[in-house]
Amino acid sequence: MEIITLLTCLNPVINYTTIRQLSNIAEAMLAMTGRITMIGISRWTEKYGSYRTIQRFFYSQIDWRKLRWLFTRRHLIDHEDVVLIAGDEVVVTKSGKKTYGLGRFFSSLYGKTVPSRSELSLSLISVKQHRSHPIMMEQVTREKPPNENQESSVIVSKKGKKGRPKGSCNKNRQQVKLSPYLLFAQTTLKSLLRLVGTDLSLVYFVFDGAFGNFEPCKW
Repeated sequence: MEIITLLTCLNPVINYTTIRQLSNIAEAMLAMTGRITMIGISRWTEKYGSYRTIQRFFYSQIDWRKLRWLFTRRHLIDHEDVVLIAGDEVVVTKSGKKTYGLGRFFSSLYGKTVPSRSELSLSLISVKQHRSHPIMMEQVTREKPPNENQESSVIVSKKGKKGRPKGSCNKNRQQVKLSPYLLFAQTTLKSLLRLVGTDLSLVYFVFDGAFGNFEPCKW
């Protein structure tokens, strides 16, 4: 079966011209080796995809999350299967200074922080097929550290007495304040659940130790 035939299920989101361009790009990417670039794709698509055509395609507004979900729902997922949601951070090395979200992120391959971009990827895992299908990717950005040159107005308080203050109450450990990263991951997860809707019964969420143990259980 040709790739363009498989992509016809994307008609609700993109038109036939875009589907044909996506088919040519997919065939080129499957044949390429090494790093994928727009100029490399244009060389493998031959007359069906000039460099300008590839640029216009990637600069156009496309809802990639909905595209991935429509394709996965139509061809890859068995609705009677047990499906898990899995999340992980993907770090891609990147040089330069003008790329949005560029920072230093920890890469397990290099064992240290490297200049890179980081993406939070959410996938649907089929228990029966033992396969992962990426659905959503959101870029992770780091907050800028405060400027050290700015004068900080710190009020020095007097040293209090040792021990617990009289009349103080115990803190409610059940009320947790999520970190900015956990709030970002929570928002991304809710977006995936809204996208899937009632088409699948998603009960389990799998993630690594970056979430911690206690706070995520209070979402």
